[in-house]
Amino acid sequence: MSKKGNIQAAFAGLWGFFGVRKRRDYDADAKNLTQAQIIIAGLIGGVVFVLTLLLAVYLVLQSVK
Repeated sequence: MSKKGNIQAAFAGLWGFFGVRKRRDYDADAKNLTQAQIIIAGLIGGVVFVLTLLLAVYLVLQSVK
């Protein structure tokens, strides 16, 4: 996997989480990215999202004390 492909997979995952994607970009990703790249980007994005939420809750609870 090339570095450019990994970055493209990361951006595709981020846009997928955000829910906004142009059809043209979606078609380009479908041609250039492998399923493994998309799955890994989605898993990493999901973990980062959950950890961010946990950190936000932790910080709010610390400020309440």
